[in-house]
Parts: sequence; C-alpha cells; structure tokens
Amino acid sequence: MSEHPIEGLMTTAMNSIKDMIDVNTIIGEPIETSNNIVIIPISKVSFGFAAGGSEFKGETIDEYKKVEKEEQIQYRLPFGGGSGAGVTINPVAFLVIQSNNIKLMPVSHSSSLDRLLDYVPDLMEKTNNMMNRIVSNKKEETEKILKEMQKRNSKDINKVENEVKDIKKEVDSKKMEEENNQDD
Repeated sequence: MSEHPIEGLMTTAMNSIKDMIDVNTIIGEPIETSNNIVIIPISKVSFGFAAGGSEFKGETIDEYKKVEKEEQIQYRLPFGGGSGAGVTINPVAFLVIQSNNIKLMPVSHSSSLDRLLDYVPDLMEKTNNMMNRIVSNKKEETEKILKEMQKRNSKDINKVENEVKDIKKEVDSKKMEEENNQDD
C-alpha cells in the first residue's frame, strides 16, 4: 500500500504539535521561592491543525520513486498541498503551596463575587485565629482572677481560723477563771 503525499503533510503537522506541547505546558514547572512557597502555573492550551492538498489531472502525469526507510513509494505528480498548525497558551491560575496551606489563585476574575469567594478561606482562618487569641486571653485572665481569689480566700480562711483559735482560747480561759471562782 503506497503512502499518499497528504499523509506526510499530516504527520509533519502532528509531530510539530507534539514537539510544542507537553504536560509541562498545561501544568508548568514548580517555582520554589526563598520562603518555602511553591508556585505552580496552570495554563489553558488550545491547538489545531489543518492539512489539505489536491492532485491535478492534466498534461503532466509523471511518476517518480522516493526511497525512504528502505521502502519504495510512488507519487503521482503533480500534487499540491500544505499543512499548518497553531497553538495558544493562556495562563489560567497559579497553585500556591505553603507549609500548611494550598491556594488556587485565578489570573482573571469574572466578577467581584468570584474575587470575594477567593478570599473567604483566608478571612475564615484569620477570624478563627483572632477568636482563638481572644478566648485564650480571656482564659488567662479568668485563671489569674481565680488564683487571686484563692489567695484571698486562703488568707481569709487563715484569718478566720486564727480568730476561731483566739476565741477558743478566750473561752477556755474564761471557763477556767469561772471554775476557779466557783472553787473559792
């Protein structure tokens, strides 16, 4: 089975596209910053190709032989054809990876709402951190107040115990005095 010239044009166009596009075109090479943040570009890739040709019937219909890869291929001339390919690469977003966080940062926003929704996770995290700090501060204040109250209460308890001891001594001494008075 002989190869038609259009097949060669299509093969060339497809190989050219294959050389231009690989996985790293869509998901780019990771970029690591000095503060351990990794940024991965994400792109939208569109490509297309076209090939066409025509055999002309006319006065000159010659045949020739071409030796390629040890095969003998016959072409009928004249043949006219062409092929073309095109690729567009548009950046879509960046994937930002931090030690405890992953964000998808789109390049363009279609509305203000999209932009706001992108910042909601950050807002929630910051709000959560702020609330945790407030609760922690309140807890520390409460513990401090409780310790002070315990100190005061322990001082008050010691004072009351001492007063009770004094009163007991006083009562005991009065009791003894009365007993001594009764014996006289």
